[in-house]
Amino acid sequence: MSGLPLVSRLGRQLARFAAAEQGNIAVIFAIALVPVLSFVGAAIDYSRAAQARTAMQSALDSTALMLSRDLSSGTISTSQISTKAQSYFNALFTDTTTLPSVSVAATYNASTSIGSTIQLTGTGTYTTSFMKIAGFPTLDVGTSSTSAWGLTRMRVALVLDVTGSMASDGKMAAMQTAAKNLVDQLSALAKTNGDVYISIVPFAKDVNVGSSNYNQSWIDFSDWDAANGSWSCAAGNNWNCNNWKWTPANHNTWNGCVTDRDQDYDTKNTPPTSANVSTLFPAEQYSYCNTGSSSYLQPIMALSYDWSALKARIDALKPTGNTNQSIGIAWGWMTLSSGDPMNAPAKDTNYTYKDAIVLLSDGLNTQNRWYSGASQIDARQKILCDNAKAQPNNITIYAVQVNTGGDPTSSVLQYCASGSDKFYLVTSASQTVSVFKDIGTSLSKLRVAR
Repeated sequence: MSGLPLVSRLGRQLARFAAAEQGNIAVIFAIALVPVLSFVGAAIDYSRAAQARTAMQSALDSTALMLSRDLSSGTISTSQISTKAQSYFNALFTDTTTLPSVSVAATYNASTSIGSTIQLTGTGTYTTSFMKIAGFPTLDVGTSSTSAWGLTRMRVALVLDVTGSMASDGKMAAMQTAAKNLVDQLSALAKTNGDVYISIVPFAKDVNVGSSNYNQSWIDFSDWDAANGSWSCAAGNNWNCNNWKWTPANHNTWNGCVTDRDQDYDTKNTPPTSANVSTLFPAEQYSYCNTGSSSYLQPIMALSYDWSALKARIDALKPTGNTNQSIGIAWGWMTLSSGDPMNAPAKDTNYTYKDAIVLLSDGLNTQNRWYSGASQIDARQKILCDNAKAQPNNITIYAVQVNTGGDPTSSVLQYCASGSDKFYLVTSASQTVSVFKDIGTSLSKLRVAR
């Protein structure tokens, strides 16, 4: 009998152990801990690999665009693509801790349905921290990027200040060198004729549209006739005449200059029509447009891909007259537009077009058709620039102020530029060449599309 209490106590303890839930939870947790830790570790490894892939994608995208720019501008040859691709990528890739070594392969195709293309593929290996426990010591990480160009065409108006002050400090010669270099730089982007067009718009107070246009319907000769005709006696002699007759001058004696259109057409790109004389361009016998002048204001050259002729026109520029930036911008815009007066070539719907104006001026506005002095001309010019930049074809304006004489920085040129990065202040004529090279590099990016 004495053994019964002991047996009873053991039985009760065994029953309690069998019924204990705490032990079951501990066992279950211990069993589940391994896969839980494996899932958490895998998530960490995959997250790091995904971040590295994002950094790889960004570096590949930038590399593809840089290679496209270099190829389209002639900076590198096709044989250098692979080496340059790896070099660019190495300089751009930031997550070298996760992926210490990434191999970049490049495939170039000169002609596809979307233009010339470069396809880059990046591959790297990530060494796992947690997944190695489950038998996965590494993860392959890869991505690709394609850059296409050739279906984007570009049209650029070079609006160049040729006023009298450009004769000082070597400004004219520096501008001519810079502009010709830019023609060479942009022409290298063209694969076929028409890929790149350039116009030349020399301006002073007026612009010269060419005296051969004297019979065009878009010229308004009203003021010119009043200023350039002559009175003669219809009967009798000039000493004792009772019937004077006004005889307009022959329009073929006009020297080709026009001044600003009537307001507000001076700030717009409205096509001229004889039904509205305010849309026409007023002829003026500006003395600097006379071909016999030693400072002859060269005529505008419409959009062209005759690179030699464009550079010859730049070489012929002479410093002359007062400053009216507005008329230069207005006609730069005109050269980019179809129809009268400049008749830009029709745009092919199979291409995307980028239009730009590169404006260089060495001073503040001084004179236009109505005003002498900067403030009122500047106000009109700001409206004009707003209108040009708001066009559906999104004209990009680069503005260069050549300021070698200590003038104030031009607020209107800063305003007209399409962003602070597109305004350049040049304090020495020698800087003009490098500034135009920078503009050419920026324009080449407009030509390349991803």
